[in-house]
Amino acid sequence: MTTGSSTKRYETPNHPYQEDRIAEESELVGRYGLQNKEELWRAQSELRNYRREARRLIGEAQGDLEAARAAGSEFVESLQRAGILDETETISDVLSLDETDVLERRLQTVVYRQGLANTPQQARQFIVHGHVTVAGARVTKPASQVQVHEEDAIEFDDTSPLADELHPERAEGQ
Repeated sequence: MTTGSSTKRYETPNHPYQEDRIAEESELVGRYGLQNKEELWRAQSELRNYRREARRLIGEAQGDLEAARAAGSEFVESLQRAGILDETETISDVLSLDETDVLERRLQTVVYRQGLANTPQQARQFIVHGHVTVAGARVTKPASQVQVHEEDAIEFDDTSPLADELHPERAEGQ
């Protein structure tokens, strides 16, 4: 018996052999320390869903941006809480997002950006091995989304050997 959902949560590219796309995807996979392109495609699918919702809200307001802002205020606020949009951005800014905006909110990227790891790959390893906590709760999924209010609560687990500042795998200055 399977415990997970059998629905695929991403779409693969329509044209599998495009040199430019493959090179761009490989660069993003390396820069963000993703395990494979599937993780990138999931981020792209998530971004597509955000854009689809924004287009729907703007369309329901029939192009009236003020009405769309009012109707989509909860949607925009949820993206702001997630850190995907800045506080000053509106529903029309959702249409100009790209996949790096979604990838920057992954726990793996936030751990690396905060200097808890030397590389995105090392950040992934620390998370998978259970060395990282968010608000005191151990998180072992590198792809989990980090809310803005949770950023300051990311640290090494107290029981982890990495909690010792002199541990050789700790990032310099951390």
